[in-house]
Amino acid sequence: MDVSKGDPMNAGEFRRRNARTIVASIINIARKARSKAEADFATWLMMAKLGSFDDLPSNAQKFLIDYRARLEKMSEAESTALAIHEVYSAYYNELGGVGTAPEPQARKPNTDRKIVRLSPSPKPQAPAAARDPSGPMMRKSLRSLLIFGSMVALIVTYSFLMH
Repeated sequence: MDVSKGDPMNAGEFRRRNARTIVASIINIARKARSKAEADFATWLMMAKLGSFDDLPSNAQKFLIDYRARLEKMSEAESTALAIHEVYSAYYNELGGVGTAPEPQARKPNTDRKIVRLSPSPKPQAPAAARDPSGPMMRKSLRSLLIFGSMVALIVTYSFLMH
């Protein structure tokens, strides 16, 4: 079914493509919302610890007040995770997500044995007798010499043009 050749796309193919586009859009919105929520919450928490709580926006203050109240009932990790999830849900809706924000999928380790991971091939090395032990030092001193020479040339040119 090549659309570029003028073949009409049947309704089933259209629905599948449309569904894939919608799912990709939802996933994209969820990823953006999640990363923004994590970054913003960390920033708000740091600003509050540094004494700038009053400078934060009202929604940030509300999330932090709720976070602090939960610290009395649960661990810091649990309270942080819940606060980030609340911020994420709010951002998901702000970015155009519809309904409840999807739970982020944990990355699954790749257990497929068909994939072969290749390591970069080692660089061929010259025999020990052919290597010059002063090679790296020579390159560093040459670089320094070029920089020094360029600076001298600039100073001489500047002096010449100013007189």
